[in-house]
Amino acid sequence: MKKYSNWLPFLIACSAIFLSVLDLFIVNVALPSIRTGIKGTHAEMQLVIVMYIIGYASFLITGGRAGEYFGKKKVFLSGMLIFTIASLSCGLSQSAIQLNAARFVQGISSAFMVPQGIAFIPGLFPDQKERVRMLGIYGSIAGTASVIGQFLGGLIPDLGIVQQSWRLIFLINVPVGLTAVVLGLKYLKELPVKTSRKFDFIGSLLLMLTLTFLIYPLIQGWELGWPLWSLSMLFLSLVFSVIFINYQRLTIKTGNSPLISIGLFKNSDFRMGLLISLFYYLVQDSYFLINTVNLQSGLGISSAHTGMYFVCQGLGYVMASMFFTPLVARYGKFISLTGSIIMIVALVFHLFLFNLSAPAPFYIVMVLFTYGIGCGTILPSLMTISLKSTSENQMGASSGIYLTLQQVSVAIGVAVVGGVFFGKLHCPNVASQFSVAYQWATLLDIGFLVIVSVLLLLMPKTKKV
Repeated sequence: MKKYSNWLPFLIACSAIFLSVLDLFIVNVALPSIRTGIKGTHAEMQLVIVMYIIGYASFLITGGRAGEYFGKKKVFLSGMLIFTIASLSCGLSQSAIQLNAARFVQGISSAFMVPQGIAFIPGLFPDQKERVRMLGIYGSIAGTASVIGQFLGGLIPDLGIVQQSWRLIFLINVPVGLTAVVLGLKYLKELPVKTSRKFDFIGSLLLMLTLTFLIYPLIQGWELGWPLWSLSMLFLSLVFSVIFINYQRLTIKTGNSPLISIGLFKNSDFRMGLLISLFYYLVQDSYFLINTVNLQSGLGISSAHTGMYFVCQGLGYVMASMFFTPLVARYGKFISLTGSIIMIVALVFHLFLFNLSAPAPFYIVMVLFTYGIGCGTILPSLMTISLKSTSENQMGASSGIYLTLQQVSVAIGVAVVGGVFFGKLHCPNVASQFSVAYQWATLLDIGFLVIVSVLLLLMPKTKKV
């Protein structure tokens, strides 16, 4: 019974990653309805996504370290409460400025609550085999949230339950968040804190500036033709990164605790897991970008049908993650390798199928479903590969680094693959141009996945635990 008594605290901890990923994906399909509701511009609607990512990525490492200094339970509950209030503010926003400010706060609060959720897992499941299995389930919950987000983002604005139903995509977070706070107060146990050294506020500020000046131009620059300001911001991000690294070295020399512990990178599993995840997440969101545009603008498929096709992709993900997640602890990297190979094969079929003028719906469903199976096989195991041998007291900081890399990789993938795709669209109204652009962009994604497969082959075999 003791084994199962930890499931409720585990699910409470998982509510953080579920809500944070849900809100990352739910707005994608709902953006047209949001734009109409608050009479925003296209640029302001892009910021609905961008502001969340910037807030989330810029504070993830800071959020992970904050739990170690101020208490993981305290930071988790504070982050969840602020996220809930920010969600309420999003749902009640009357202008694009109000909405985007609330989205930024949502992202920041996610960055503080998500690393704590991961950090509770080692304490709840001290046995390494059980811990690996629960990390896989945790990854599956994150992937499932992305599927649910895309589905609800398309469904809720059309329900007509209330006027401007798009507001419900944010308001549904309120009862979930409040429930998590109430149950967390009762069932989550506080973990040991580190109070012997000062928290690195200057390092946190430098890291935020580095990532903000990197992510914002990467997301916005390709669409605007890389104006001077975007290139200047990228250069400044390099400057801030150099200052940050040198400051971290100085912090260590003076006997204080740095924001990022260099010792974490001595763990070979962690290093290789980060590298594999980097190339995988270059594909993750760029795939949705180029396929959404190609299906609708290139092949003339309606947005409603496009949304349903992606639900089929999501179903493949959920089914595969449910089947393969329990096997990760036993077979390790071979589960991930199987997923990457399935994704590569599916993308090859994408190249042939989506060059047809009017592909049959059955074939579209099957190829997207197969791709979803590949995603569901590899994605839940990536976090397990990276964090499987991380000690309990380093879990918060390690997860913060992992999730930060995830978001930065997503931004780079959208910038690079999206840049290639849109760069080849010399004449967007000519279907053949979409075909050429789609081929180039998809081949680039295939190349990234081939690198993932090679890295998995080079990774030492996981010992059975």
